[in-house]
Amino acid sequence: MKAVPSWRRTMNTSGHPLVSRSTITVEARRGTSTEPPDATIDNSNEFTHMDLNAKIAALLRDFAAVQTSKLKMWGYRRAAAAVLALEEPIETLLQPDGTLRKTPNIGPSSSRIILEVLQTGTSATVEQTIAGSDQVVDVDRRRGLRGHFLSRSQVVAALKNRRLKGPRLADYRGDLQMHSTWSDGTQTLDDIVRTGIARGYQFCAVTDHSYGLPIARGVSMQRLFEQHRAIDRINARAGGTFRLLKGIEANIRADGSVDMTPGELRQLEVVVAAPHSGLRSAADQTARMIKAVATPGVHILGHPRGRKYGSRPGVSADWEQVFEAAARANVAVEIDGDPHRQDIDYDLAALAIHAGCLFALDSDAHSTAELSYAETAVAHARLAGVPPDRIVNCWPLDRLVEWLQAARTSG
Repeated sequence: MKAVPSWRRTMNTSGHPLVSRSTITVEARRGTSTEPPDATIDNSNEFTHMDLNAKIAALLRDFAAVQTSKLKMWGYRRAAAAVLALEEPIETLLQPDGTLRKTPNIGPSSSRIILEVLQTGTSATVEQTIAGSDQVVDVDRRRGLRGHFLSRSQVVAALKNRRLKGPRLADYRGDLQMHSTWSDGTQTLDDIVRTGIARGYQFCAVTDHSYGLPIARGVSMQRLFEQHRAIDRINARAGGTFRLLKGIEANIRADGSVDMTPGELRQLEVVVAAPHSGLRSAADQTARMIKAVATPGVHILGHPRGRKYGSRPGVSADWEQVFEAAARANVAVEIDGDPHRQDIDYDLAALAIHAGCLFALDSDAHSTAELSYAETAVAHARLAGVPPDRIVNCWPLDRLVEWLQAARTSG
């Protein structure tokens, strides 16, 4: 494997903003848009260079940031979200007369910027407006916080591309991080089971927030035991056709400890430990993350960086050391598929493969519609080339349970 540059190990913003990448003209994109999925791109760097949807969405977000009218600001932000959510490359919206097909939330002003990028590879309108504003520094900062995020169009392309190694959706048996109405989610336990079965899953883990995170309506131990009794009733009704696992998303404190006692952790079938503080700090937090993965009873290191699209860089750490510690502890590293998180991304996932890590590909869903976010996690795993046998979501239930129980009894 190629040597990993040091910036990939220690910086808290991997990659470069998509808007700063080489220009891509309509003609160049048309040259690949008609090819079958398996003949597109088989290299993750090239693949993401082609993410014109992400580039245009980023420009629309930048343009929104320099608007003096809140109405215009929200209009451009809605247009950016609509572009990111497109299932197909944005040039498929082009009509023979050179206009864009009408698309919800993409108005005339946003369409003009999109056409400008499709014709020239950039938007002079956006760049000149930013240059004349007092937001230049802030826009540049946000651009540095968008590296290695995939648009929905690129997720779909990665899932279809037969040249990419890694898991297929058909390999994916269940989702191991999601939230219900017991904490900050909007889906009931029954909703999770119904939607999981409809998606072809064999299992799901409900991982509501622990009591140490009251801002997310963290669940007390008393309420958690009530939830466990409800899960037992649901599993009894399922009759072995589907298993809802009793989980928690425990909070990683600043010192690396988790906010639950060893005895409390042993009451759970799935423990996801995740950072929710120190996510904007440039200070090195390697020791914090190593201590977290070494905690007996922890199964998954959830959204390890805690980054957010265009908003915060997340934890800064020597990820090579963290992943090696996770591999030693037999703790899976999560690829969180929430489109605003995508954490870890395909670039860091390649480093985790080299360290010998297991992986968990999860949606971090807070509603039934968000269970589809697991597809984004699978796309990153495919771009990184994660072997399916290293992905705990792809294991048969009996193998998964054996691994989970081993962590519960350790230490």
